[in-house]
Amino acid sequence: MTIPRTPYYVSVTHRLIQEVPNDSTEFEVLLDEEELTLLRDKIAGLHDEDEYTLKRAPVPFKSADHDEAPEQFNRQLTELYVLLYRTGSERTRKAIMDMGVLNNLSNTDYNHPGYGDGSPLNK
Repeated sequence: MTIPRTPYYVSVTHRLIQEVPNDSTEFEVLLDEEELTLLRDKIAGLHDEDEYTLKRAPVPFKSADHDEAPEQFNRQLTELYVLLYRTGSERTRKAIMDMGVLNNLSNTDYNHPGYGDGSPLNK
């Protein structure tokens, strides 16, 4: 027996899950009830991590590359995009692949200029 799936339209930017597409929806997904609950939890978790990261940003003497807040936010965001990719329409999957967001979020940028030991920006 196949589990019934319902189309939903998701905006990561606006943290919305809707049953009808509109101008703000970025992705179309097909979800069963369990996946819908998981998606809602991921979006709520992303909101919580976003607030935590915002609170941590102005802390003096705390380097962002050694702070757990951005790492937690990136992990939540990656998990959300993986779920959207896994349950998404062909158009959604292509959009996520074209964004390169899964590769960008799963790899750090420590090899970029400015992060080396001899960098004058790394003091």
